[in-house]
Amino acid sequence: MLRYADFSDIGKPVATSHIKISDSVGERMTDATGLKNRGKTKSDADERRAAAEQYTGASLTNVSRYGFDPELASKNIENMIGTVQIPLGYAGPMTVNGEYAKGDFLIPLATTEGALVASISRGMSVISSAGGADVAVISDAMTRAPVLRVDGVAHSREIIAWIDGHRAQIDEAVASTTSHGKLVGIECFPDGRSLYLRLSYSTGDAMGMNMATIASEAVCRLIEKETGAVMVSVSGNMCSDKKPAAINMISGRGKVVIAEARIPKDIVESKLHTTTASVVETNYRKNLVGSSMSGAIGANAHAANMVAALYIATGQDPAQVVGGSMTLTTCEDVDGDLYICVRMPAVEVGTVGGGTSLPCQKEALSMIGCVGDGKARKLAEIVAATVLAGELSTLAAQAAGQLGAAHKALGR
Repeated sequence: MLRYADFSDIGKPVATSHIKISDSVGERMTDATGLKNRGKTKSDADERRAAAEQYTGASLTNVSRYGFDPELASKNIENMIGTVQIPLGYAGPMTVNGEYAKGDFLIPLATTEGALVASISRGMSVISSAGGADVAVISDAMTRAPVLRVDGVAHSREIIAWIDGHRAQIDEAVASTTSHGKLVGIECFPDGRSLYLRLSYSTGDAMGMNMATIASEAVCRLIEKETGAVMVSVSGNMCSDKKPAAINMISGRGKVVIAEARIPKDIVESKLHTTTASVVETNYRKNLVGSSMSGAIGANAHAANMVAALYIATGQDPAQVVGGSMTLTTCEDVDGDLYICVRMPAVEVGTVGGGTSLPCQKEALSMIGCVGDGKARKLAEIVAATVLAGELSTLAAQAAGQLGAAHKALGR
């Protein structure tokens, strides 16, 4: 492997793996090469990786093996030195009966948790044999909530009145920053000398967080100019981004999606090896009561598992798994059949922008027909259907006392 003798010799590779590191950390960090190289090309990435190997003493041979031009990731990461590969599998096929996702889908999932893909596949098989998952996107709006410093309650009321009377000007400020986003709502939350504005945007097929941030800054600058308020932060945490929050559970963030299925009694018993009554009781005592007693925001078996695996596979922001963790899973006995439903209040996904254009992630999106414009709601429906399948399988396994055996067989 080629390594660098020292940082003064950057650009002059030597064929040896036994390097004496003689120069100090301070000397290494002074020039525009090595660790200070901020370039985007493959040679830049190679140089940084060699410098990182020298600095840390670690061998990054496997990190160096990847199959795309680093410049394709120039908007996704800084200081790229390689990739970390995560195993990719598939679950399904699964029948989805959505407004946007219709048909049978093979779902790409990236995970290191043994038994997860197998469990999801089992849930998908059961749901498909019962006619599929019925899915609907209930609402769709990305939020950003800046906080303004004001003089007091009276000043807050004046600002709120100004906002109510000048929506056209505010819309113009938003339009100056984006041709794809549109402001669809403003909620005002005054608190002493603070005023929080929860701005909701339609963002097309982008997840829309950056779009909402830039537009919100423009709105706040207008409000500052007209009212004397001062923007303290473009995010005052009432958005609420990448944190579990009751406001998102109630009002939604991104796409609010519901998926449901009715599993006939005989399928529950023959394929899941349990009973409707046992699954309903497990869900009640585990997901509903147990989650309430722990103070959880959301009540589900492991919704974040499915969300994380699908998000990583398809180039979504992995931090938005937080929204998936707030899923509410309900089960009922309907004339002996098992009715199961998941309500996902914060499915924050996009099919353009972010990591969706990276080669591997784009291929994963192509497996479910979700590449590019017009596909974000379809992806959201597939996310909810996948979560439904994972919840069904795990609840049934716990109801039947099979969870430990499954992990022992597949996950060790």
